[in-house]
Amino acid sequence: MNLSIIAAFAYGILAIAGGIIGYIQARSKVSLLSGSISGLLLVLAAYFQLQGQTWGSILALIVTAVLVVVFAVRLAKTRKFMPAGLMTILGMLALGVMVSQMVGN
Repeated sequence: MNLSIIAAFAYGILAIAGGIIGYIQARSKVSLLSGSISGLLLVLAAYFQLQGQTWGSILALIVTAVLVVVFAVRLAKTRKFMPAGLMTILGMLALGVMVSQMVGN
């Protein structure tokens, strides 16, 4: 199995879990909605990559890049590591894996 698929799936599950935690802790419907949508897009992208659809990797790359930017901006504003810093770092790792897999193929 391709590492890009694993990275997209794992970051997608993390985004969904983060949205749920944000909702539970702060009653943030925005966190729940955005985490669910972005996470489901990443899980779907991983599924389509697994099926051999090349656009799945492009979708995963775009969604991950957008999330990295969003969390980096949030980190710059709040200066709190949790959750923005963690999601920025993990997103950059996932993005690095995805890019290296695209360039390697």
